[in-house]
Amino acid sequence: MENQTFKSLEELPSPAFICEEELLENNLKLLKKVQDEADVKILLALKGFALKSSFELCRKYLHGCCASGLHEALLAKEEFQKEVHTYSPAFKDEEIDEIIDISNHLVFNSFSQLERYGKKAYGKTSIGLRVNPEYSSVEVDLYNPCGAFSRLGITKKNFQEDKLDLVEGLHFHALCEQNVDALEGALSNFEENFGEYLAQMKWVNFGGGHHITRADYDVEGLIKLLKEFKNRYPHLDVFLEPGEAVGWQTGYLMATVLDIVENQMQIAILDTSAEAHMPDTLAMPYRADIRNSGKPNEKKYTYRLGGNTCLAGDIIGDYSFDKPLKVGDKIILEDMIHYTMVKTTTFNGIKLPSIVLKNTQGCYQVVNKFGYNAYKSRL
Repeated sequence: MENQTFKSLEELPSPAFICEEELLENNLKLLKKVQDEADVKILLALKGFALKSSFELCRKYLHGCCASGLHEALLAKEEFQKEVHTYSPAFKDEEIDEIIDISNHLVFNSFSQLERYGKKAYGKTSIGLRVNPEYSSVEVDLYNPCGAFSRLGITKKNFQEDKLDLVEGLHFHALCEQNVDALEGALSNFEENFGEYLAQMKWVNFGGGHHITRADYDVEGLIKLLKEFKNRYPHLDVFLEPGEAVGWQTGYLMATVLDIVENQMQIAILDTSAEAHMPDTLAMPYRADIRNSGKPNEKKYTYRLGGNTCLAGDIIGDYSFDKPLKVGDKIILEDMIHYTMVKTTTFNGIKLPSIVLKNTQGCYQVVNKFGYNAYKSRL
C-alpha cells in the first residue's frame, strides 16, 4: 500500500498520521517572511518534525536542518540536502568523524567536549558552544532546558573565555512552544551573560521553541526583536531552529473504534495508543483535541477513549459526542504531526501508524506503512 493514492479517509489504513501539504506550506511561507524581513536563517529541527516525504517542499523555504546526533544529521544530508547544524549533549568517538564531515556547524555542550574534538573539527566545520542563559520560563520541567541542574549548555559560572580560539558561534535554547516575550527574556539574559564574547563570533543560534506559526504569536514583534539584535551585532549570522512551528496544526492522527465496552461508563477502544503513539499526552500531560467532540457530558454521549495495549493507563481521555460511537467509526486526533510522530514506539507490539500526505489536490498518498518487521527489527 506504500505510495498508493486514495481519495477518502475511509480508504486509508488505520491508524495513520496525515499531514496536509497546504497547511504545511502556509507555515513555511510565514517562516520565510520572518527570514526575509529580519535577515535571519531558519532551520528545521528534526527532533520536532522529521517527515522526510515533505522535505522537497520544506527545502524551498528553509535553509537546512538542525540535528541532535548522527542519525538526524544523516537524514538531513541525505534527504534535505542543504545545511546541517549538529548539536548533542555529548558526542561519541566512533561517530564524531562522520558528524564532522556532514555538519556545516558543530555545537559542543561543554568545554571538555570542545577539548576532546575541537582540533579534529577545526577547519572542516564551524565550531560552536551551547550556553545556558539561565532564563527559566518553561513551566513543565520535562521540557525546560534551563531548569535547575540542567545538563544542557554552559552556564556563565562555568564559561572559560580563554578556550575560545576554535569557537565561531554561540548557541542557546531556553524555550518550549512560547511567544516572543519569552525569547526577549532569554535573549536579555544571554546578552548579559555572554554578550562580551559576541564580537569575536561569526554566528549565534537562538535555538528552538519559537511558536511562530501559532495564531496568537507576535510575528511582527519577533521580526522587530531580531532586527534590533542584528543592528547591535551586524557581523553575526542569526539562526533559529523551530520544530513545532513547522509542523504546527498541519495534520492529525486518524484512528478507528475497534470495540465499545462498559465498566461504570462507556469505553471505546481504538486501534491507536496514548502510550505508544502519542506519549506526550501522558508525559506532559495534555488533553488531545478530537474533532467534533466536547468535554465529558458537554454533548449527549460521553466515552472514555482507550488505547489498544495492555497498559492499564493507556487512556487518551474522556470525550463527548453528538451521536453514539460505533465500531468502525473514525476518530480524528488533531495536531499530531509535530513531535508526536517522531516519538512513536512499538510497545506491546502495536502497529505503528502509517504516514500519509494529503496533497493540494485533496488526494491522500500513503508514503510509509509499517508492519511486523518494524517491531521485530528493533528487538
